[in-house]
Amino acid sequence: MAKNRLIYLPLGGAGEIGMNTYVYGYGPAGKERLILVDLGVTFPDMDSSPGVDLIMADIAWLEERRDRIEAIFITHAHEDHIGALGLMHDRLAAPVHARAFTAAIGRLKLEEKGQDPNVITEVAAYPETVEAGPFRVSFLPVSHSIPESAGLVIDTPEGRIVHTGDFKLDGKPQVGEAFDPLLWKEVAKPGVKALVCDSTNVFSLAPGRSESTLIGPITELIRDRQGMVVATTFASNVARLRTLAQAGVDAGRSVVVMGRAMIRMISVSQAAGVLTNFPPIVPQEDWGTVPRNDMMVLVTGSQGERRAGSAQLANGKYNGITLGIGDLFLFSSKTIPGNELPVSRIMNRFSEMGVDVVDDSNGHYHVSGHANRPDLEALHDLMKPEMLIPMHGEHRHLRQHAMIGEAKGIASLVVPNGAMADLSGKRPKIVEYIESGRIYLDGNVLIGAMDGVVRDRIRMALNGHVVVGIIIDEDDEPLGGAWVETHGMPDPEGEHSLADLIEEAVEYQLSRASDKTIMSDDALEELIQRAVRKISKDVIGKKPECRVMINRLVGG
Repeated sequence: MAKNRLIYLPLGGAGEIGMNTYVYGYGPAGKERLILVDLGVTFPDMDSSPGVDLIMADIAWLEERRDRIEAIFITHAHEDHIGALGLMHDRLAAPVHARAFTAAIGRLKLEEKGQDPNVITEVAAYPETVEAGPFRVSFLPVSHSIPESAGLVIDTPEGRIVHTGDFKLDGKPQVGEAFDPLLWKEVAKPGVKALVCDSTNVFSLAPGRSESTLIGPITELIRDRQGMVVATTFASNVARLRTLAQAGVDAGRSVVVMGRAMIRMISVSQAAGVLTNFPPIVPQEDWGTVPRNDMMVLVTGSQGERRAGSAQLANGKYNGITLGIGDLFLFSSKTIPGNELPVSRIMNRFSEMGVDVVDDSNGHYHVSGHANRPDLEALHDLMKPEMLIPMHGEHRHLRQHAMIGEAKGIASLVVPNGAMADLSGKRPKIVEYIESGRIYLDGNVLIGAMDGVVRDRIRMALNGHVVVGIIIDEDDEPLGGAWVETHGMPDPEGEHSLADLIEEAVEYQLSRASDKTIMSDDALEELIQRAVRKISKDVIGKKPECRVMINRLVGG
């Protein structure tokens, strides 16, 4: 009989911050029964994924083994943990388990994509247990920047795994549950074989701070302001929204919330009973009755998203509101690595408008939802695991976290996306690599990273695009000249446009082409593309993308 093994396989989240997608399995090699933890997204940027709406892990490996998937567990309702559920669940067709608030958000995502929201089962917190094949799974409450976040206690025939999810050690989180060290110590009593642990803030050397420390400083910041005050944070961080709104009320202002995502998150949180005592909000129809100097406006777009409220205000107007000299804009958020440029661009536009911009560079107006290095080490000491598997972070975060574990005598291993680790022995080890990658949501269509769509878009953005049309008559002879149109390319100095020069170059090559070349669409396309790229390189220093349209006349 084949020996059973316990495996861990990250498909996303172990090599970047976001896109969390983790697989656990138990059974004979290649026949393991599987569970999936989280199904998240990350967000595009104009450099590497122009025009893309969302990015998620390629789940092809998992889809091929869908008959072995016992269940999907969602740790919390942040987009980088639940954002792909509505887009990917139909490919996996497995039951989904989540706590009540997370389940409410998950059902909305499934309904938006026309899928059955009833595949999600609500599960109470530890010690309630879900049986999933060889696994017994419980949701362990943690403090984070969204209500009802949870780590997972995963009991297996090889021992107990604790998958932390995103967490921080906050005893007064304002919204959601406080971190309970006694509960976590109880979970650790039987022994923890593996701690699979958040690594996001491993380079932050100061202990993490509580959400409760923010109301005072934010109130003081805005109390004596004469103009309008606008603040942004993550729409899902309802604890911060409550903090900001309360600070606005304490400073004598009327609070206005703008942005569909933000309004929906507050509404769902209140309906689920996890957000109480939210300060009064001015209804949308009454915004115009509030003097602008008395308003505290909360908007989306803390990461520079081009369609969100912050960007629209920076571009001039949002929902009838404009900003100017003497107004204040507060970023009560941390900029996710990779978003620095769009955030900086918005800040500079506000500065040009005379708006005072305040961010968290002084540490007064934001606290992270993730554990800093001292907090990570405190959790290591509390759980005393046999092995440590860092997750959720760029490779440098994972490596640093593993080094900390090894220094404390914990068998630790960096397991990046696509690497399968065997956790069965005394030390974790990589036993296999699978092909992992990304899937893009481009408009309404899911496309693979290797499909070429994004690659072509990047090439066109960098080098421009040329369309060439030619007509071949019934005798396989070019009829008339070439027709050329250029896009995103400069004209050279002089009396001839780039399109004119390309037409001449293409017509010259056609005049010299052999009958065999003229008769073959593929050979003709290659000839024309070479001519276009050569003349373009010679004239403007660019090799553009080139599309050739060949029209052949058929005799009647």
